[in-house]
Amino acid sequence: MQSAVVLIPARFQSTRFPGKPLAPIAGRSMIERVYTQALAAGFPTYVVTDDERIEKAVKAFGGQVLRVDDDVPSGSERIALAYARFLSATPAKFVVNVQGDEPLLQGAVLKELVAFHEQSSFDVTTLVRPRQRSESDWTNPNVVKAVLGLRGRCSYFSRASVPFERDGSASPWHQHIGVYCYRAGALQTFVTLAASPLEHLEKLEQLRGMENGMTFGALATTQKLIGVDVPEDVKRVEEALRE
Repeated sequence: MQSAVVLIPARFQSTRFPGKPLAPIAGRSMIERVYTQALAAGFPTYVVTDDERIEKAVKAFGGQVLRVDDDVPSGSERIALAYARFLSATPAKFVVNVQGDEPLLQGAVLKELVAFHEQSSFDVTTLVRPRQRSESDWTNPNVVKAVLGLRGRCSYFSRASVPFERDGSASPWHQHIGVYCYRAGALQTFVTLAASPLEHLEKLEQLRGMENGMTFGALATTQKLIGVDVPEDVKRVEEALRE
């Protein structure tokens, strides 16, 4: 059994940024940047897509791609289908879900995440970044916060500004980075669960796992990441690359 496999879900359709995976960033498509960075972790890496244009682009730069054309509600379901159909004959202990819009995420961080997971008993692990309460993102509902408990265990994820500090101290909060490392069995369990009440409220699918008793752990990283949600974000990534 291999240690881990990295799967990158990528769809062409996007309400706010159609064709986002193929958007050029400093001369290379975003999906190529995400794939190349992830591959540096040293694990087998695949783009999982339902779109012929993305498939051709990935093959053109020498990447591996898996086609899953099913109409599914999220990237988690798409990678679960890809793993079950194409990779289960050579199983991995962990399946890492890397969002296709994180072009700055370094392979070294993914390698650290898998190592952290191997030393724990968590069903799922993810990444967080310590931030200061003076930063404007603290009150931004589009920036998800992770509430951490003892020994790296996540107690909750929310769009609200949590945890609240009654005494007004200035301890850091933790921004959630949407990268998930699943035990292979935990991924298959997760995608069989129905959407949960808290998931409906917060629109955060990881809460579905929590409400059904799955345990989540978090590894802190100081790497600055810029997710690409709208076309304007491309310039921010290009500026970061120049820096």
